[in-house]
Amino acid sequence: MSESSVPPPDRLVIASRESRLALWQSEHVAALLRRRYPRCEVRILGMTTKGDRILDSPLSKVGGKGLFVKELEEALAAGRADLAVHSAKDVPMVLPPGFCIAATLEREDARDGFVSNRFASLAEMPAGSIVGTSSLRREAQLRERYPGIEVKSLRGNLDTRLAKLDRGEYHAIVLAIAGLKRLGLADRVRAVLEPEVSLPAPGQGALAIECREDRSTLRQQLAAFDHEDSALCLRAERALSRALSGSCQLPLGAYALIAGTQLHMRALVATQDGRRILRAEARGPKLEAERVGEELAGMLLEKGAGEILASLS
Repeated sequence: MSESSVPPPDRLVIASRESRLALWQSEHVAALLRRRYPRCEVRILGMTTKGDRILDSPLSKVGGKGLFVKELEEALAAGRADLAVHSAKDVPMVLPPGFCIAATLEREDARDGFVSNRFASLAEMPAGSIVGTSSLRREAQLRERYPGIEVKSLRGNLDTRLAKLDRGEYHAIVLAIAGLKRLGLADRVRAVLEPEVSLPAPGQGALAIECREDRSTLRQQLAAFDHEDSALCLRAERALSRALSGSCQLPLGAYALIAGTQLHMRALVATQDGRRILRAEARGPKLEAERVGEELAGMLLEKGAGEILASLS
């Protein structure tokens, strides 16, 4: 069936987490759907996931990324919702049987940002300063480059994290720039952390639309929103993460960029304390994105990533 012959949807329900950022993301997709399918009724089904409810433990200790999507997938499976909108970095690297990523929207800035009310940069912070992050990946890279700072766990949605900073519980926090931009908070970023300083998480900055695999017409309707280069970068990063059993327990960074027909990808695997960080990079045709990701995973395994993985299990 060609794109022009795909019938427009009459009604679509989007399953969404209820944080302000998640609802922005779902409203953004709803607006795109209404623009393309003006006669379609689109509504959002707000849900609270287990990941939103458990805030007193690091994600790596309570089950990882799947905690943010499981309830949304249950709504898709039961037919209460047609699609779910996720931050791609929150989507487990292996989807449950029967689900698929139907579209990847054009990627926003994938970098991390340094947010502080007292300091202009990480380099300016004196020894003993407290930096908050929820990510083992960020923690390892911070400890490697700035061994004098104290890294403390920081959970909660974006507004909660900023509130904790503003109350003085942390001297600085590190957040994904994409989320701050989407909520009109880009001015909170005091310094951009380039990938050389803080390599992003797989999928960071991208939005993924998930639906049931057996909804073939819906998949074709959603394919209209797929941004090819962003989708290829996401596939490369997810392929690498799958090959390394990537989860919240593994400090893992992966970032792909496309120039012309070529894909360039950097990746790292680390111990949480940052004392050992393995880095590698690879290039290849963008249409072979998953192969490039798998090859890069192999390069990291050759450097000893398997030992780090084994130490975490």
